[in-house]
Order: sequence, then structure tokens, then C-alpha cells
Amino acid sequence: MWPSLHLFSTSDFSNLPGWPMPKFDGFPTSSHVVDYLTEYERRYEIPVSRSVSVDKVDFVNGAFHLQSGTRSWIAKNVVSATGTWSAPFVPTFPGKFSGTHWHSSNYPGVHPFVGQRIAIVGGANSGAQIAAELSEVSEVTWFTRDKPRWMPDDVDGRELFRRNRLRALAIQRGERDPGPDSELGDIVMLPEVRRARDSGKLFATPMFGSLDEIRADHLIWCTGFRPAIRPVRQLLKHGQPKVPGLYLVGYGDWTGPGSATITGVGLYAKRAAKEIAASVGKVVK
Repeated sequence: MWPSLHLFSTSDFSNLPGWPMPKFDGFPTSSHVVDYLTEYERRYEIPVSRSVSVDKVDFVNGAFHLQSGTRSWIAKNVVSATGTWSAPFVPTFPGKFSGTHWHSSNYPGVHPFVGQRIAIVGGANSGAQIAAELSEVSEVTWFTRDKPRWMPDDVDGRELFRRNRLRALAIQRGERDPGPDSELGDIVMLPEVRRARDSGKLFATPMFGSLDEIRADHLIWCTGFRPAIRPVRQLLKHGQPKVPGLYLVGYGDWTGPGSATITGVGLYAKRAAKEIAASVGKVVK
């Protein structure tokens, strides 16, 4: 998370199961979220091992074999909850950009960009937030493929989470996924985004066709992420586990509506926990 990142829902709608996020006036900052997750881990004494990078997961004779350098583990069940942050996506364009490339995943805040020419690519929330922030200190060109879809000023991420919850429950009941509300818009109007838009500093420019067209010192890609599933990829078929005991949690719509959000992941985590507990003769409430 970049230093100036804000959630686009209030703390009341940004809770993991069992313990609510402490109150925050407005939209929680990245540091508030990190503090909450740190305390959550401590509160429930979650035995996290750091820093471990799993190289590969194999399934041999009914058991999972995990490899991390010279270390290895054997398990009956594996939950892949690696998210997407370590797999930033950058699209391919012809031409060459001679300035510095960045991605929202490693955006460090405004300091390196003061007084510079900045090109930002991406028409969703990260692009809007970063463009709004940098428009105060830099010359910003915000490239988007389509016209920005602003959400109404009085609607925030709570409505998105409510919609995702309805979708998840419908799927759980065996009903058809009603899908997202395509009329609602995509970009949450955080106060700084709204100020930049209303002042005329934040506006979209049609996409370039070649990197040669960009006249800027820095190019920031706000083009999203892909699931970071390299260690388990060989155990998947058409995006789903092809062996028993492997669970995918928290990768967005691919693994369930809202599953990549703090408040939405609990439903899917609980489902996986129940199935894993049942496989070893235990019960999770």
C-alpha cells in the first residue's frame, strides 16, 4: 500500500471477522489499516512465519509438498491466500518511454514527483487517487481508456460491499450471480478526488497508442494486478483446484464477489475453514 492510500469505505465497513477496526474519522489511511491487521494477528495469536517465499507446491500421494529454498513442509490441506499485490500488471504498448516507470504497487508518495511531468495510466480508483494527489504538486496527464465513471458524491465503498454481499449470498444459495451494479460507477469520490475533479485539476485524457507519444518524466501504471498464484498454478485447471484439499481465498471475483476486500473475505475464509476442519474431524462454528 502506498503511504497516502485511503480505503474507500469507513472503518465500520472494513472489518475482519470477530474484531472491528478501530474508529477512524473519515476514510482509513494505509497506516491505520496496517496497525489494525498487526493487532488482529496479535489478538488471535496467529502463528505467522516471516519472511517465507514459497517456490512450489506439489501434490504427491494425497499430500501437499511445499518448497521454500532449502525448507520444506508436508500438509493435508493448503490455502492459497497470496492476493495480487506481488503480481502487478503492466500492459504492453509499442514504442519506448525514456523516463522512469512505476506501478501503483511501488508508488512511494509525492516526494519524488514534485515539479515533474507525470503520466498516469488507469481509470479506476488507484489511478484517480494518485492523479488527484500528484495534481497538487506536479503536471499530471491522466490517461484512461474510457471516460471516468464517477460514483455519486454521496455514495462510497459501503454500497459496493453491500452489492458484493448480495452477490455472494445469491451464489451461496445456488442462485445466479446478479453481477455488479454497472450503473453505479467505478471511482469512489474520496474528498481529495472530489476536490481535484471539481477544481479542474483532475480530468482524463484519451489513451495513447504508443509509448513514444508520452511527454513526461515519470510514467505510473495504475493498471491493476493478477492473482499471485505461481506456486500452485500447476495444481489448477481452468482457474480451479484440480486436487482435493487446495483452497483459493481472496482473489476477487474469480474466487467470489468481494473476496479481495477486508470486509468481504470472511465469508470465503470461513467456508474454507469449515471444509478443512471437517477433513480432519474437527468443527468450525
